[in-house]
Amino acid sequence: MLSVALVAQEATLKATVSKNKLGVNQRLRVEFSINKQGGENFTPPNFNNFKVVGGPSQSVSQSIRQTPSGRQVTFTQSYTYIIEPKRKGEISIGTASIRIGGKIIKSEPVKIIVLDAVDIPKNPNDPNYIAQQNIHLVAEISKSSPYVGEGIYVEYRLYVSENVSVYDTSVTEAPKYNGFWNQDIKINGFPVKMGKYNGENYRYIVLQKALLIPTKTGKLSIDPMKMDIVIGVPSGRSDFFGNVITRNVRREFSSAKKTVAPKSLPLEGKPANFTGAVGQFNFDVSLSKEILKANETSQIKVAVSGKGNLKLFELPSVETPVELEKYQPERKERVRVNTTGISGSVTDTYTIVPQYKGKYKIPSVSFSYFNPKEKKYTTIDTEDFFVDVQEGKELVTVDSSAVRKQDVVTTGKNFRYIATKTSFVSKEQTDFFKTNFFYMLLFLPLIAIPLGIFIGKKSKERNNDLVGNRLRKAERLAKKYLSKAQKQLGKKEAFYEALERALHNYLKAKLGIETFDISKEKITQILEAKKVAPETIQQFIEVLKSSDFARYTPFTATQMKEEFERAKEVIVQLDKQL
Repeated sequence: MLSVALVAQEATLKATVSKNKLGVNQRLRVEFSINKQGGENFTPPNFNNFKVVGGPSQSVSQSIRQTPSGRQVTFTQSYTYIIEPKRKGEISIGTASIRIGGKIIKSEPVKIIVLDAVDIPKNPNDPNYIAQQNIHLVAEISKSSPYVGEGIYVEYRLYVSENVSVYDTSVTEAPKYNGFWNQDIKINGFPVKMGKYNGENYRYIVLQKALLIPTKTGKLSIDPMKMDIVIGVPSGRSDFFGNVITRNVRREFSSAKKTVAPKSLPLEGKPANFTGAVGQFNFDVSLSKEILKANETSQIKVAVSGKGNLKLFELPSVETPVELEKYQPERKERVRVNTTGISGSVTDTYTIVPQYKGKYKIPSVSFSYFNPKEKKYTTIDTEDFFVDVQEGKELVTVDSSAVRKQDVVTTGKNFRYIATKTSFVSKEQTDFFKTNFFYMLLFLPLIAIPLGIFIGKKSKERNNDLVGNRLRKAERLAKKYLSKAQKQLGKKEAFYEALERALHNYLKAKLGIETFDISKEKITQILEAKKVAPETIQQFIEVLKSSDFARYTPFTATQMKEEFERAKEVIVQLDKQL
């Protein structure tokens, strides 16, 4: 029965220390204990920053206790060391290990805070000494190596053992967060919680919590928080009735200095429009009205929502045609700061006012951010918007066809054309022999023969270039269909009618069907059935849409030239695939 009870226990290796805060001139006892028999090959931690002044000493204890449920057997095997710190600061005692039943069991690391050298009291019941050993002001950070722009938080906890009581606290020096954007997180009251500190039971309260967002790389220090605390500690004496007499002691406590090493954002895959947004976001652009009258207002809303550094980057701006008057955006922030970070939304609202009748295009807007969890950049693009102004003044455009060159009519000896060139005839006649033309004809065969051989080789290479010949044939075909549209450049209505007719005529010639009377969706289906690339189909449909849209809006000769080149390119691409 005793053997079964011992085997049923789960083996654990526990590390306990006699004190977790001491002066650099003091010693402490660390004990590693296992609660199950059969342990062997015990390996102590590497006591870096400590000097082993005693041990290891080994002890074994076993007890049997009778309980209502039966006998309860307790077994402990321990290894004890006496160590002394070599330096000040927050030092960690590493993990120890032991083999039991073919399995390696490890202990948890223990943190020790080493302060300046202290006067070691002769009386272990000295109140100041007891207060130092039973009160701990600790700074905890959620992440020591975040990305620049990634939010972390720091939390200041006051741990108090059950041996002492706290009567009053006051912060004498608040922590400083140099190199961080920071904001305090509101704490509702100071509820007392139970927790572990270096493996021992403590009561603790959260004094302060702050959200930190690093703004640069390198090692950034978080300065300590300092407090004055009035503590009631046992004096080691009792009153007449045997009650322990306590004594109030005021002492200053300080948290350990913390260091954060932010990482720079990766350069690989960084978008050109990236403005520093780090987190997980959604992006949306909306237009309140698409059909307007002149001088009637509409709003464009640009919104970024989600979780991340919402207050530390600029929203992308919206570009509008000059005919739409755009005002400075109105910024609205609905942002919450809590223990999980910054969340909410930031919105810019633009007011636009059209001045003239027509259809206007508002180009798409893109937004890029870095996701620290996925460790990559993400770009979100919106759709184009179109504003249809149905009532208002007509936009006056200059038609190049209205300006025509006229010949100057000369009468008598009035103004004539300015002579730009003249020609002279020499009165002296020269012989053909030894003239420039003579020498040119003399050496012409010497030049023509190698030139002919070179041209022949190039012609043969060109004839063997099937892909190039097909491309050149497609370009000639595009010029053929677009020749009428090219002649109408500068005349808006005539140009776009000819451009649209050329596209339909090309499809008619290639597919053998009449496409002028069918919808763009039907054309898309036909081209998809012919296994034309989706991007080529999309370019073809966009040119058709632009031709239809441009008839109602002011277009310059430069824009017409661009549309002509787009149409030429899309015909070449289609001809290579049909």
